Amino acid sequence: MKIHELTPRPDSNKDVKRIGRGHGSGNGKTAGKGHKGQNARSGGGVRIGFEGGQMPLARRIPKRGFHNIFATKYATVNVADLNKFTDGTVVDTELLVAAGLVKKVNDGVKVLGNGELTAKVTVKAAKFSQSAIEKIEKAGGKAEVM
Repeated sequence: MKIHELTPRPDSNKDVKRIGRGHGSGNGKTAGKGHKGQNARSGGGVRIGFEGGQMPLARRIPKRGFHNIFATKYATVNVADLNKFTDGTVVDTELLVAAGLVKKVNDGVKVLGNGELTAKVTVKAAKFSQSAIEKIEKAGGKAEVM
């Protein structure tokens, strides 16, 4: 096969819709814009969300609460999940992601104190709950804040 023999796949190239080129084209005269009206005008049309003067949906629905866009969002791991690792392992965020315990590391990992820990591991995370620190140190490990 040579370069001049290459052709695009069938139906992968669409012809440009040529509007306003005579009534035989099916898109002549008003060029698909109908007769007069707001949408036929230059720069005409309405903004996104405009419902013809009716109270828009975004304003009809009741609003409640406050969403802090600057809040830190932690991925959480329980102490019981750390039993998966062998003694002496240094558990950090990369290892937790590789083990499948954390899917998305948002602003870091927070270790929570749910369950019991038997493995003697060094845990490096962004944050720890007080009970998690106690359980890790009780098992003989170390909790290090990164």
